[in-house]
Amino acid sequence: MKILLLGQGGQVGWELQRALAPLGEVVGLDHDSAANPGGLHGDFSRPEALAATVAAVKPDLIVNAAAHTAVDTAEIEPELARAINATAPGVLARCAAETGAWLVHYSTDYVFDGSGDAARDEEAATGPLSVYGQTKLEGEQLIRASGCRHLILRTSWVYAARGGNFAKTMLRLAAERERLTVIDDQIGAPTGADLLADLTAQMVRTAMSTPAAGSEIDLSGVYHAVAAGETSWHGYASFVIEHARQRGHELKVQAIDPVPTSAFPTPARRPHNSRLSTQKLQQVFGLRLPPWQQGVERMLTEIL
Repeated sequence: MKILLLGQGGQVGWELQRALAPLGEVVGLDHDSAANPGGLHGDFSRPEALAATVAAVKPDLIVNAAAHTAVDTAEIEPELARAINATAPGVLARCAAETGAWLVHYSTDYVFDGSGDAARDEEAATGPLSVYGQTKLEGEQLIRASGCRHLILRTSWVYAARGGNFAKTMLRLAAERERLTVIDDQIGAPTGADLLADLTAQMVRTAMSTPAAGSEIDLSGVYHAVAAGETSWHGYASFVIEHARQRGHELKVQAIDPVPTSAFPTPARRPHNSRLSTQKLQQVFGLRLPPWQQGVERMLTEIL
């Protein structure tokens, strides 16, 4: 199998390089064409040029880990956010439909309005609060409308040991300050990029398998993919700092004060409720989603 991986240098893309390798030949690309093999185009700000890349690679599977994820910046550059999050995935979907390739695409809890306190399933009504959420939703819609075989994985609160993340920020601040203030009215599940990559490989292997009857079972659709359990950003920060202390790290912080979202105004509105139900993914693919603490502890072991 030949796999075209776009956005290979991001947090999820980096883990996908590892997770997809046993499935076939991976052609990994980033936005800088000069650094890509054969100078292949991978810049999502020029969506239409991606069609030539797909034609050149001739993949059986396209995995799109590229996105405009700067939520606040998207508010002041909506055209660029739309090109990267909607138009470009739409081009990939059209190519996949024409060639018969599968497409894996990552979306977000920001397609919802974050109201209430129940976990949303894949059929719940959408209602994005921001340009980022709106453009990610448009990307989903273009993929579904293309008719290509696809797996759209909605996730939330993604982190990785590589690069910056919330835990690293909290540990740095905890070493510098005696008191921290952290939002406690946004609820979600911290989800590791490594978990998302491993889920992707497992799901792809199942979705693309051919049964004895000779006709493929089409498992195309939207799936919620987050770690099990829930916490607030305040709970997340408290867990990280307590874990660091248990491992012998001296931190200056004495108090972690919970505050509402309104204490930190931002250009883009954040959903208060990022809970996503993963029942569909678990039932269809026979997979288990581990508790969020397990992945965070593993990440902390790597960075501490």
